[in-house]
Amino acid sequence: MDQELQKLQAKIDEQKVQIDQMYQSVEKLRKYFKWTMIITIIVVVLPLIGLVFALPTFLNNYVGQANSLSGF
Repeated sequence: MDQELQKLQAKIDEQKVQIDQMYQSVEKLRKYFKWTMIITIIVVVLPLIGLVFALPTFLNNYVGQANSLSGF
């Protein structure tokens, strides 16, 4: 009976170690995904917001130059 308890305790201890290793791995993945999302936002969303402000100015200049060339 005592040996069985020791075997069970050894298995429980081994599982605790494995759970701790999995937790550390999952935390690394969580941080990786978080930074991937932040970088994606910086690379994709911020330029789109910039285009919202830059595009009307560009179109105004383009249309103004096109009108001056056509004589309207």
